[in-house]
Amino acid sequence: MKQRIFGWISTLIGIVVALALIEATATVWLIIEDGHYTPASELFERTQNTYVRDMTKNSDCRYVDTLFPHPYVAFVHHGNPPCGKPWVNNVGLFGPDYPTVKRTDVYTVMLVGGSVASQLGQELGPPAQHYLEDELNRRYISPTGKPFMVLNGGDGAWKEPQSFILFSLYASSVDAVLTLDGFNEHYFFFPGTPERLERPLSNFIDVNPFVADENFGDAAIGWVIGRVGGALQRTPLLGHSHAAYMIVRGIEAVAKSKDIFSSNKKTTLASLFKMPEEIVKDHEREFQVQLGLYQKYERAIEAVAKDNGVKTAYFLQPVPAYGKELTEEEKKSAGDLGYRDLYRRIVDGMMSLRSQGLAMYDLGDIYKDEKGRIYADHVHCFREPDPRADSRGYTIMAQRIAADLAQAWGLKEKPAN
Repeated sequence: MKQRIFGWISTLIGIVVALALIEATATVWLIIEDGHYTPASELFERTQNTYVRDMTKNSDCRYVDTLFPHPYVAFVHHGNPPCGKPWVNNVGLFGPDYPTVKRTDVYTVMLVGGSVASQLGQELGPPAQHYLEDELNRRYISPTGKPFMVLNGGDGAWKEPQSFILFSLYASSVDAVLTLDGFNEHYFFFPGTPERLERPLSNFIDVNPFVADENFGDAAIGWVIGRVGGALQRTPLLGHSHAAYMIVRGIEAVAKSKDIFSSNKKTTLASLFKMPEEIVKDHEREFQVQLGLYQKYERAIEAVAKDNGVKTAYFLQPVPAYGKELTEEEKKSAGDLGYRDLYRRIVDGMMSLRSQGLAMYDLGDIYKDEKGRIYADHVHCFREPDPRADSRGYTIMAQRIAADLAQAWGLKEKPAN
Protein backbone atom coordinates (compact mmCIF):
# COMPACT_ATOMS: atom_id res chain seq x y z
CA MET A 1 0.00 0.00 0.00
CA LYS A 2 2.81 2.39 0.97
CA GLN A 3 4.60 1.58 -2.29
CA ARG A 4 1.44 2.38 -4.26
CA ILE A 5 0.98 5.72 -2.44
CA PHE A 6 4.63 6.54 -3.02
CA GLY A 7 4.12 5.78 -6.71
CA TRP A 8 1.14 8.10 -6.89
CA ILE A 9 3.07 10.87 -5.15
CA SER A 10 6.04 10.39 -7.49
CA THR A 11 3.76 10.52 -10.51
CA LEU A 12 2.06 13.64 -9.22
CA ILE A 13 5.38 15.32 -8.55
CA GLY A 14 6.54 14.35 -12.03
CA ILE A 15 3.42 15.87 -13.60
CA VAL A 16 3.82 19.09 -11.60
CA VAL A 17 7.48 19.38 -12.56
CA ALA A 18 6.69 18.69 -16.21
CA LEU A 19 3.93 21.32 -16.25
CA ALA A 20 6.26 23.80 -14.55
CA LEU A 21 8.93 23.15 -17.18
CA ILE A 22 6.37 23.59 -19.97
CA GLU A 23 5.16 26.86 -18.45
CA ALA A 24 8.73 28.09 -17.96
CA THR A 25 9.67 27.19 -21.52
CA ALA A 26 6.59 28.94 -22.92
CA THR A 27 7.30 32.01 -20.81
CA VAL A 28 10.92 32.23 -21.98
CA TRP A 29 9.85 31.69 -25.60
CA LEU A 30 7.33 34.52 -25.42
CA ILE A 31 9.82 36.84 -23.68
CA ILE A 32 12.21 36.30 -26.58
CA GLU A 33 9.41 36.75 -29.11
CA ASP A 34 7.99 39.90 -27.48
CA GLY A 35 11.31 41.38 -26.38
CA HIS A 36 10.15 41.60 -22.74
CA TYR A 37 7.91 39.87 -20.24
CA THR A 38 4.18 40.26 -20.94
CA PRO A 39 1.51 38.87 -18.60
CA ALA A 40 -0.47 36.00 -20.10
CA SER A 41 -3.73 37.89 -19.50
CA GLU A 42 -2.48 40.71 -21.75
CA LEU A 43 -1.37 38.21 -24.41
CA PHE A 44 -4.81 36.60 -24.36
CA GLU A 45 -6.34 40.01 -25.05
CA ARG A 46 -4.30 40.24 -28.25
CA THR A 47 -6.03 37.16 -29.67
CA GLN A 48 -9.19 39.23 -30.08
CA ASN A 49 -9.75 42.78 -31.24
CA THR A 50 -11.39 45.15 -28.78
CA TYR A 51 -14.75 45.08 -30.56
CA VAL A 52 -15.03 41.33 -30.11
CA ARG A 53 -13.67 41.45 -26.56
CA ASP A 54 -16.04 44.19 -25.40
CA MET A 55 -19.00 42.31 -26.82
CA THR A 56 -18.27 39.26 -24.62
CA LYS A 57 -16.81 40.98 -21.55
CA ASN A 58 -17.93 39.47 -18.22
CA SER A 59 -19.54 36.59 -20.08
CA ASP A 60 -18.85 32.92 -20.77
CA CYS A 61 -20.18 33.41 -24.31
CA ARG A 62 -18.02 33.72 -27.41
CA TYR A 63 -18.54 36.40 -30.03
CA VAL A 64 -20.07 33.92 -32.44
CA ASP A 65 -22.73 33.19 -29.81
CA THR A 66 -23.98 36.78 -30.13
CA LEU A 67 -24.42 36.58 -33.91
CA PHE A 68 -27.61 35.92 -35.85
CA PRO A 69 -27.91 35.20 -39.60
CA HIS A 70 -29.54 37.91 -41.71
CA PRO A 71 -30.98 37.28 -45.19
CA TYR A 72 -29.56 40.48 -46.71
CA VAL A 73 -26.59 41.77 -44.71
CA ALA A 74 -25.14 38.32 -43.85
CA PHE A 75 -25.16 38.60 -40.05
CA VAL A 76 -26.35 40.79 -37.21
CA HIS A 77 -26.78 40.17 -33.44
CA HIS A 78 -29.58 38.90 -31.22
CA GLY A 79 -31.06 39.61 -27.83
CA ASN A 80 -31.88 36.02 -26.95
CA PRO A 81 -30.58 34.49 -23.70
CA PRO A 82 -28.11 33.35 -22.65
CA CYS A 83 -25.65 35.08 -24.99
CA GLY A 84 -27.74 37.81 -26.61
CA LYS A 85 -27.39 41.48 -25.72
CA PRO A 86 -30.39 43.21 -24.12
CA TRP A 87 -29.79 46.43 -26.04
CA VAL A 88 -29.93 44.81 -29.50
CA ASN A 89 -32.63 46.61 -31.46
CA ASN A 90 -35.35 45.47 -33.86
CA VAL A 91 -32.93 44.98 -36.79
CA GLY A 92 -30.21 43.09 -34.88
CA LEU A 93 -27.93 46.10 -34.37
CA PHE A 94 -27.40 48.42 -31.41
CA GLY A 95 -29.18 51.48 -30.09
CA PRO A 96 -32.69 52.76 -30.80
CA ASP A 97 -35.04 50.76 -33.02
CA TYR A 98 -35.06 51.50 -36.72
CA PRO A 99 -38.26 53.27 -37.79
CA THR A 100 -40.47 51.95 -40.57
CA VAL A 101 -41.54 55.46 -41.53
CA LYS A 102 -39.52 58.64 -41.09
CA ARG A 103 -39.84 60.13 -37.64
CA THR A 104 -40.85 63.77 -37.25
CA ASP A 105 -39.62 64.29 -33.68
CA VAL A 106 -35.92 63.76 -34.49
CA TYR A 107 -33.51 64.24 -37.39
CA THR A 108 -32.42 60.68 -38.14
CA VAL A 109 -28.87 60.05 -39.35
CA MET A 110 -27.82 56.52 -40.30
CA LEU A 111 -24.14 55.76 -39.70
CA VAL A 112 -23.02 52.71 -41.70
CA GLY A 113 -19.74 50.81 -41.81
CA GLY A 114 -17.77 48.19 -39.90
CA SER A 115 -16.83 47.83 -36.24
CA VAL A 116 -15.21 51.28 -35.98
CA ALA A 117 -18.45 52.84 -37.21
CA SER A 118 -20.33 50.68 -34.71
CA GLN A 119 -18.13 51.87 -31.84
CA LEU A 120 -18.41 55.50 -32.93
CA GLY A 121 -22.20 55.09 -32.98
CA GLN A 122 -21.86 53.07 -29.74
CA GLU A 123 -22.43 49.33 -29.64
CA LEU A 124 -22.53 49.13 -25.84
CA GLY A 125 -25.62 49.63 -23.74
CA PRO A 126 -26.38 52.47 -21.32
CA PRO A 127 -24.68 54.46 -19.84
CA ALA A 128 -22.08 54.32 -22.65
CA GLN A 129 -21.44 57.55 -24.57
CA HIS A 130 -22.88 58.19 -28.02
CA TYR A 131 -19.92 60.12 -29.40
CA LEU A 132 -21.27 61.38 -32.72
CA GLU A 133 -24.87 61.93 -31.65
CA ASP A 134 -23.72 63.84 -28.56
CA GLU A 135 -21.33 66.01 -30.58
CA LEU A 136 -23.91 66.88 -33.22
CA ASN A 137 -26.50 67.84 -30.61
CA ARG A 138 -23.95 69.82 -28.62
CA ARG A 139 -22.72 72.00 -31.49
CA TYR A 140 -25.19 72.08 -34.37
CA ILE A 141 -28.83 72.66 -35.29
CA SER A 142 -30.28 69.99 -37.55
CA PRO A 143 -31.92 70.95 -40.87
CA THR A 144 -35.35 70.42 -39.32
CA GLY A 145 -34.50 71.98 -35.98
CA LYS A 146 -35.21 68.65 -34.28
CA PRO A 147 -32.58 66.80 -32.17
CA PHE A 148 -30.16 64.56 -34.03
CA MET A 149 -30.61 60.81 -33.57
CA VAL A 150 -27.81 58.62 -34.94
CA LEU A 151 -28.87 55.11 -35.94
CA ASN A 152 -26.01 52.66 -35.50
CA GLY A 153 -25.66 50.93 -38.87
CA GLY A 154 -22.21 49.42 -38.30
CA ASP A 155 -21.10 45.96 -37.23
CA GLY A 156 -17.93 43.95 -36.85
CA ALA A 157 -16.43 42.76 -40.18
CA TRP A 158 -19.01 44.63 -42.25
CA LYS A 159 -17.95 46.30 -45.49
CA GLU A 160 -19.47 47.13 -48.83
CA PRO A 161 -21.98 46.10 -50.04
CA GLN A 162 -23.44 45.55 -46.54
CA SER A 163 -23.57 49.31 -45.93
CA PHE A 164 -25.32 49.90 -49.24
CA ILE A 165 -27.79 47.08 -48.62
CA LEU A 166 -28.65 48.22 -45.10
CA PHE A 167 -29.16 51.80 -46.21
CA SER A 168 -31.31 50.68 -49.15
CA LEU A 169 -33.58 48.76 -46.77
CA TYR A 170 -34.24 51.86 -44.65
CA ALA A 171 -33.61 54.78 -47.02
CA SER A 172 -37.22 55.95 -46.78
CA SER A 173 -37.00 56.00 -42.97
CA VAL A 174 -34.04 58.35 -42.42
CA ASP A 175 -33.07 61.94 -43.12
CA ALA A 176 -29.35 61.43 -43.76
CA VAL A 177 -26.71 58.73 -44.16
CA LEU A 178 -22.96 58.74 -43.69
CA THR A 179 -20.41 56.00 -44.26
CA LEU A 180 -17.26 55.31 -42.24
CA ASP A 181 -15.23 52.58 -43.89
CA GLY A 182 -12.09 51.61 -45.78
CA PHE A 183 -10.21 49.26 -43.48
CA ASN A 184 -12.31 46.12 -43.93
CA GLU A 185 -12.48 46.79 -47.66
CA HIS A 186 -8.68 47.02 -47.96
CA TYR A 187 -8.20 43.30 -47.32
CA PHE A 188 -9.52 42.59 -50.83
CA PHE A 189 -6.98 44.87 -52.50
CA PHE A 190 -3.86 42.85 -51.74
CA PRO A 191 -2.24 41.48 -54.91
CA GLY A 192 -3.45 37.99 -55.75
CA THR A 193 -6.70 38.17 -53.79
CA PRO A 194 -8.85 35.49 -55.45
CA GLU A 195 -12.27 36.94 -54.67
CA ARG A 196 -14.30 40.05 -55.34
CA LEU A 197 -14.86 42.76 -52.76
CA GLU A 198 -18.37 41.49 -52.03
CA ARG A 199 -17.40 38.23 -50.35
CA PRO A 200 -18.60 38.42 -46.72
CA LEU A 201 -15.92 38.13 -44.07
CA SER A 202 -15.56 35.26 -41.61
CA ASN A 203 -18.58 36.01 -39.41
CA PHE A 204 -20.86 34.81 -42.21
CA ILE A 205 -19.22 31.38 -42.02
CA ASP A 206 -19.54 31.44 -38.23
CA VAL A 207 -23.33 31.73 -38.42
CA ASN A 208 -23.70 29.47 -41.47
CA PRO A 209 -20.92 26.89 -40.98
CA PHE A 210 -22.61 23.99 -42.74
CA VAL A 211 -23.89 26.00 -45.69
CA ALA A 212 -21.16 28.51 -46.39
CA ASP A 213 -18.01 26.49 -45.91
CA GLU A 214 -16.44 24.47 -48.68
CA ASN A 215 -16.25 21.36 -46.53
CA PHE A 216 -18.65 20.21 -43.79
CA GLY A 217 -15.92 18.53 -41.76
CA ASP A 218 -13.58 21.51 -41.86
CA ALA A 219 -16.34 23.83 -40.70
CA ALA A 220 -17.27 21.57 -37.78
CA ILE A 221 -13.63 21.10 -36.73
CA GLY A 222 -12.96 24.81 -36.92
CA TRP A 223 -16.02 25.58 -34.82
CA VAL A 224 -15.17 22.98 -32.16
CA ILE A 225 -11.53 23.93 -31.70
CA GLY A 226 -12.51 27.57 -31.55
CA ARG A 227 -14.82 26.73 -28.64
CA VAL A 228 -12.00 24.83 -26.91
CA GLY A 229 -9.73 27.84 -27.27
CA GLY A 230 -12.32 30.11 -25.72
CA ALA A 231 -12.91 27.72 -22.81
CA LEU A 232 -9.18 27.60 -22.01
CA GLN A 233 -8.94 31.37 -22.06
CA ARG A 234 -11.86 31.78 -19.65
CA THR A 235 -10.49 29.31 -17.07
CA PRO A 236 -9.09 31.39 -14.16
CA LEU A 237 -5.85 29.39 -13.75
CA LEU A 238 -5.15 28.79 -17.44
CA GLY A 239 -6.07 32.40 -18.23
CA HIS A 240 -2.79 33.38 -16.53
CA SER A 241 -0.69 30.65 -18.15
CA HIS A 242 1.75 31.42 -20.98
CA ALA A 243 1.65 27.78 -22.05
CA ALA A 244 -2.14 27.91 -22.29
CA TYR A 245 -1.85 31.09 -24.36
CA MET A 246 0.44 29.32 -26.85
CA ILE A 247 -2.05 26.46 -27.06
CA VAL A 248 -4.91 28.89 -27.74
CA ARG A 249 -2.83 30.73 -30.32
CA GLY A 250 -2.16 27.45 -32.08
CA ILE A 251 -5.83 26.47 -31.91
CA GLU A 252 -6.89 29.83 -33.38
CA ALA A 253 -4.33 29.45 -36.18
CA VAL A 254 -5.72 26.03 -37.08
CA ALA A 255 -9.29 27.32 -36.88
CA LYS A 256 -8.50 30.18 -39.22
CA SER A 257 -6.71 27.88 -41.64
CA LYS A 258 -9.82 25.77 -42.31
CA ASP A 259 -10.51 27.82 -45.44
CA ILE A 260 -7.31 26.55 -47.09
CA PHE A 261 -8.68 23.07 -47.66
CA SER A 262 -9.59 22.46 -51.28
CA SER A 263 -13.11 21.52 -52.18
CA ASN A 264 -14.49 19.22 -54.83
CA LYS A 265 -17.80 21.06 -54.79
CA LYS A 266 -18.85 23.14 -57.77
CA THR A 267 -20.69 25.76 -55.72
CA THR A 268 -18.97 27.20 -52.65
CA LEU A 269 -18.80 30.57 -50.94
CA ALA A 270 -15.50 31.22 -52.69
CA SER A 271 -16.89 30.28 -56.10
CA LEU A 272 -19.78 32.72 -55.74
CA PHE A 273 -17.32 35.63 -55.57
CA LYS A 274 -14.40 34.23 -57.53
CA MET A 275 -12.28 36.74 -59.39
CA PRO A 276 -11.29 35.60 -62.93
CA GLU A 277 -7.76 34.20 -63.02
CA GLU A 278 -6.62 36.59 -65.74
CA ILE A 279 -7.51 39.52 -63.46
CA VAL A 280 -5.92 38.00 -60.35
CA LYS A 281 -2.63 37.58 -62.20
CA ASP A 282 -2.59 41.23 -63.29
CA HIS A 283 -2.16 43.06 -59.99
CA GLU A 284 -2.79 46.54 -61.36
CA ARG A 285 -5.92 45.46 -63.16
CA GLU A 286 -7.12 43.63 -60.05
CA PHE A 287 -6.66 46.77 -57.95
CA GLN A 288 -8.69 48.83 -60.41
CA VAL A 289 -11.47 46.22 -60.52
CA GLN A 290 -11.78 46.15 -56.71
CA LEU A 291 -11.63 49.96 -56.56
CA GLY A 292 -14.38 50.14 -59.18
CA LEU A 293 -16.56 47.84 -57.07
CA TYR A 294 -15.95 49.90 -53.94
CA GLN A 295 -16.76 53.13 -55.77
CA LYS A 296 -19.85 51.55 -57.31
CA TYR A 297 -21.46 50.93 -53.94
CA GLU A 298 -20.72 54.43 -52.64
CA ARG A 299 -22.22 55.86 -55.83
CA ALA A 300 -25.19 53.53 -55.37
CA ILE A 301 -25.76 54.94 -51.88
CA GLU A 302 -25.69 58.41 -53.41
CA ALA A 303 -28.26 57.44 -56.06
CA VAL A 304 -30.67 55.84 -53.57
CA ALA A 305 -30.23 58.79 -51.22
CA LYS A 306 -31.10 61.34 -53.91
CA ASP A 307 -34.18 59.35 -54.87
CA ASN A 308 -35.36 59.47 -51.24
CA GLY A 309 -34.32 63.03 -50.40
CA VAL A 310 -31.61 61.87 -47.99
CA LYS A 311 -28.43 63.86 -47.27
CA THR A 312 -25.10 62.03 -47.62
CA ALA A 313 -21.45 62.16 -46.58
CA TYR A 314 -18.65 59.59 -46.91
CA PHE A 315 -15.65 59.14 -44.59
CA LEU A 316 -12.46 57.08 -45.02
CA GLN A 317 -11.41 55.95 -41.58
CA PRO A 318 -8.01 56.57 -39.97
CA VAL A 319 -5.62 53.65 -39.43
CA PRO A 320 -2.46 53.17 -37.33
CA ALA A 321 -0.31 52.70 -40.45
CA TYR A 322 -0.11 56.45 -41.07
CA GLY A 323 -1.23 59.81 -39.74
CA LYS A 324 0.05 59.38 -36.18
CA GLU A 325 3.32 58.73 -34.37
CA LEU A 326 2.42 55.57 -32.47
CA THR A 327 3.22 55.11 -28.80
CA GLU A 328 5.14 52.00 -27.74
CA GLU A 329 1.89 50.54 -26.44
CA GLU A 330 0.17 51.17 -29.77
CA LYS A 331 3.04 49.60 -31.71
CA LYS A 332 2.64 46.36 -29.76
CA SER A 333 -1.04 46.01 -30.63
CA ALA A 334 -1.24 47.59 -34.09
CA GLY A 335 0.02 44.52 -35.95
CA ASP A 336 1.70 44.61 -39.37
CA LEU A 337 1.60 48.13 -40.80
CA GLY A 338 2.83 47.14 -44.24
CA TYR A 339 -0.53 47.98 -45.80
CA ARG A 340 0.18 51.72 -45.51
CA ASP A 341 0.87 52.52 -49.18
CA LEU A 342 -1.93 50.25 -50.39
CA TYR A 343 -4.44 51.86 -48.05
CA ARG A 344 -3.37 55.37 -49.04
CA ARG A 345 -3.87 54.45 -52.68
CA ILE A 346 -7.37 53.17 -51.93
CA VAL A 347 -8.18 56.41 -50.10
CA ASP A 348 -6.92 58.48 -53.03
CA GLY A 349 -9.07 56.42 -55.40
CA MET A 350 -12.16 56.91 -53.27
CA MET A 351 -11.50 60.62 -52.79
CA SER A 352 -11.62 61.01 -56.57
CA LEU A 353 -15.41 60.61 -56.25
CA ARG A 354 -15.53 64.21 -55.06
CA SER A 355 -15.27 65.16 -58.73
CA GLN A 356 -18.63 63.38 -59.20
CA GLY A 357 -20.27 65.41 -56.47
CA LEU A 358 -19.95 62.98 -53.56
CA ALA A 359 -19.06 64.55 -50.20
CA MET A 360 -15.99 62.40 -49.55
CA TYR A 361 -13.71 63.06 -46.56
CA ASP A 362 -10.37 61.55 -45.56
CA LEU A 363 -9.92 61.22 -41.78
CA GLY A 364 -6.35 60.02 -42.08
CA ASP A 365 -4.80 63.07 -40.41
CA ILE A 366 -7.13 63.56 -37.45
CA TYR A 367 -4.61 62.17 -34.92
CA LYS A 368 -1.46 63.80 -36.31
CA ASP A 369 -0.99 66.02 -33.24
CA GLU A 370 -1.82 63.35 -30.66
CA LYS A 371 1.10 62.06 -28.60
CA GLY A 372 -0.82 59.76 -26.27
CA ARG A 373 -2.57 56.46 -26.84
CA ILE A 374 -5.37 56.54 -29.41
CA TYR A 375 -5.47 53.02 -30.87
CA ALA A 376 -6.32 49.96 -28.79
CA ASP A 377 -5.48 47.43 -31.51
CA HIS A 378 -5.07 47.28 -35.29
CA VAL A 379 -7.80 49.86 -35.97
CA HIS A 380 -10.17 50.50 -33.03
CA CYS A 381 -9.75 53.43 -30.66
CA PHE A 382 -8.84 52.88 -27.03
CA ARG A 383 -11.71 53.09 -24.55
CA GLU A 384 -11.56 52.99 -20.76
CA PRO A 385 -13.26 50.04 -19.03
CA ASP A 386 -15.86 52.45 -17.64
CA PRO A 387 -18.29 52.98 -20.58
CA ARG A 388 -19.10 56.46 -19.26
CA ALA A 389 -15.48 57.57 -19.64
CA ASP A 390 -14.36 59.63 -22.59
CA SER A 391 -12.52 57.99 -25.51
CA ARG A 392 -10.02 60.50 -26.85
CA GLY A 393 -9.91 58.79 -30.23
CA TYR A 394 -13.65 58.59 -30.82
CA THR A 395 -14.23 62.06 -29.41
CA ILE A 396 -11.77 63.56 -31.91
CA MET A 397 -13.33 61.50 -34.71
CA ALA A 398 -16.83 62.68 -33.79
CA GLN A 399 -15.70 66.32 -33.67
CA ARG A 400 -14.09 66.10 -37.12
CA ILE A 401 -17.03 64.28 -38.69
CA ALA A 402 -19.53 66.72 -37.19
CA ALA A 403 -17.53 69.68 -38.54
CA ASP A 404 -17.37 68.10 -42.00
CA LEU A 405 -21.11 67.37 -41.91
CA ALA A 406 -21.73 71.01 -41.03
CA GLN A 407 -19.84 71.96 -44.18
CA ALA A 408 -21.49 69.34 -46.38
CA TRP A 409 -25.05 69.88 -45.13
CA GLY A 410 -24.90 73.58 -44.28
CA LEU A 411 -25.57 73.06 -40.59
CA LYS A 412 -25.77 76.11 -38.34
CA GLU A 413 -23.84 76.19 -35.09
CA LYS A 414 -25.74 76.55 -31.86
CA PRO A 415 -25.24 79.90 -30.15
CA ALA A 416 -22.66 79.88 -27.36
CA ASN A 417 -24.15 79.74 -23.87
